[in-house]
Amino acid sequence: MPNNPIPLKAGDRVAIAATARKVSPQEMEPAIKLLQHWGLEVVIPQGLYAADNQMAGTDSHRAAVLQRLIDDNEIKAILCARGGYGTVRILDKLNLTALEQHPKWIIGYSDVTALHSHVHNLLGMETLHATMPINIPPDAAAVPYPATDSLKQALFAGSCEYNIQCSTTLLRPGKAEGVVVGGNLSVLYSIVGSQSDIDTAGKILFIEDLDEYLYHIDRMMMCLKRSGKLCNLRGLIVGGMSDMHDNAIPFGKTAEDIIWDAVKEYDYPVCMGMPFGHIGMENLALILGRQTTLNITPNGNVTIEQ
Repeated sequence: MPNNPIPLKAGDRVAIAATARKVSPQEMEPAIKLLQHWGLEVVIPQGLYAADNQMAGTDSHRAAVLQRLIDDNEIKAILCARGGYGTVRILDKLNLTALEQHPKWIIGYSDVTALHSHVHNLLGMETLHATMPINIPPDAAAVPYPATDSLKQALFAGSCEYNIQCSTTLLRPGKAEGVVVGGNLSVLYSIVGSQSDIDTAGKILFIEDLDEYLYHIDRMMMCLKRSGKLCNLRGLIVGGMSDMHDNAIPFGKTAEDIIWDAVKEYDYPVCMGMPFGHIGMENLALILGRQTTLNITPNGNVTIEQ
């Protein structure tokens, strides 16, 4: 059995790491204040605000900053500052030995899917798909946003439980139990066949995406299907498929239609339109690598217990 992170407590040290696009002190300030409001000690590593064109420093720099945080046993969680692109470029520069021996929460979504998948594939360790510092609004300490409330619950209680009414009729009722894996569809597609590629057999797959052309959603789903990643699932959770694009000649289907076509021949439970992913402060936390119970009723009520 893999070692997994334990719930946080007041006084624990947590750090922010920029694994992809660059960030500024002003952008990080609301998140720092929120974490301090929760009683945590926030570590801002040297080099967090570096810049190399779009990215937060060179690949070697970003990898070195993240490695120092991984190797620091006093740090109990690492919040990835933001997504964009670039995390995949540093994965093969990382040594995860210290993380295996002293687990800590790795937190983020979008481009951070590459890091989640890499850690899960190599260590089997739980990580947290959740909102990131770049998303935190200035009033987060006072306003009960679902994204930050669920992040706090996951970190301090070590669990996530949701009862959600499905927003689409595209579903397949049923109950499933299995480990949740996945994240951003585009990133999952980009790591197929690599050392970071995830094994989906016997697991509950979670996918979400943003700002993609509909034909590209179809291309990615066909890749997952043809590579055997959809046929042996225990269940499928589809989060936000936000701000999709189409061509002058329409593709003729929504993103949800495309996903349904790829999995309709199977018999595992499927739910879509779930509040995970690129949906602002509605983005609920989800523990990846955690044994999970998924129950979908015929009338579209979805419960997720982790």
